[in-house]
Amino acid sequence: MKNATLRQLKVFETVARHLSFSRAAEELHLTQPAVSIQVGQLADHAGLPLFEQLGRKIYLTPAGREMLRYSRSIIQQFKEAEEALAGLKGIRGGKLNIAVISAGDYFFPRLLAEFCSRHQDVSVELGVNNREEVVRLLAENTIDLAIIMRPPQDMDIVAETFAPLPQVIIAAPEHRLAKRRRITMTALENEAFIVRERGSDTRISMDEVFAERGFRPRIAMEIKSFETIKQAVIAGMGISFMSAHTISLELQVGRLVVLDIAGFPVMRSWHVVHRRNKRLPPVAAAFKTFLLEEGATLLNKMAGLRSARRKIGKK
Repeated sequence: MKNATLRQLKVFETVARHLSFSRAAEELHLTQPAVSIQVGQLADHAGLPLFEQLGRKIYLTPAGREMLRYSRSIIQQFKEAEEALAGLKGIRGGKLNIAVISAGDYFFPRLLAEFCSRHQDVSVELGVNNREEVVRLLAENTIDLAIIMRPPQDMDIVAETFAPLPQVIIAAPEHRLAKRRRITMTALENEAFIVRERGSDTRISMDEVFAERGFRPRIAMEIKSFETIKQAVIAGMGISFMSAHTISLELQVGRLVVLDIAGFPVMRSWHVVHRRNKRLPPVAAAFKTFLLEEGATLLNKMAGLRSARRKIGKK
């Protein structure tokens, strides 16, 4: 094992986590043959097979399970060493490791850009994932901060609100309800809803909001991509429940409208989250302070929510 490399351990851990060479290749931005070579070299160093294939699925061998345990320990030790050295550097030259749910993809990079413009030589590792993946990264302590709508309840964390998150129901401008006012939920009973997949923050929030109102939507499609949902709504295939942050551009150019539903918009919040016992590197602590002090103002400005509010109205 003396010739094994950290890269091989990281590639192996990724394959073991997904139990898939193709998904590991996608996460690592490598080709599948490159992933196979790295894992094969590690297996050669170990002198034992790390995976076995049964049918179309792969499984860890007993040697693979042992290797996974030690790989994660070694990777974590290297990460802690990086964090300790980053602490000696301070903010300048530090690395910010952060993950955000996919709804934040529409504004969060601009918040990062504003922060980085004030602090030279800061590097950023940003992951944009669904809620399940962000929570997993938080649980595995592979990120410093998570930006999420609904903090996990079964984890010892610190979660602080930094900005409001209005949620609305959208439709194409030609929709029959587009110009109506104070629409009741009953009027939506026969509408086709195009929604996010189960487990996403947006879907969980939608299910809660509708359950509170005793409303059962007619779900026509479940789609993982906000962009695909918006295109389907624009095409007139149905209506959708979304965060206002994700549709500001479409509202401005008139490709979508926010339906005037009684009791909407529903207000939720963006949270910045980290493990309670996490020793935040200086750059992560500085970014958290930046979000808490300026996040709401900058977010509203960047996402165009002032103009959006004129369209959705204050209810």
